[in-house]
Amino acid sequence: MKSLFEKMGGTYRQEGDYLIPNLALPDEPEYQIGKYGRMRRSYLKEHRPVLYANLLTSGTLHWHLVEIDQACNERMEIIVPAMAKQEGVTETLKAADQMEWVRRMNSIRSRAEEIVLTELVYE
Repeated sequence: MKSLFEKMGGTYRQEGDYLIPNLALPDEPEYQIGKYGRMRRSYLKEHRPVLYANLLTSGTLHWHLVEIDQACNERMEIIVPAMAKQEGVTETLKAADQMEWVRRMNSIRSRAEEIVLTELVYE
């Protein structure tokens, strides 16, 4: 009688007295998961354990984290310049008062990151 694993095309190898299934992990991309991908993984582990387990066991967790990380970075690249333009934070201000420019840009980045985290990471 064949096991379900064998019916699905799985094979075994002999290790001493035991039969060990021949399993292989799917190929993962070379992409290094960044800040937002790691934050998403932590969020899934703590607050969405079933989804985390499903992504992990299906072999799609890494791809999911890569997509989230890339989407967050792209959104930040769009939101920060748009907010800076809307609030009048320009190169002229940077030349005239660097500390004010830094303060405003830090504020813009913080607000943009909060938007990105709410929309993509903690959904």
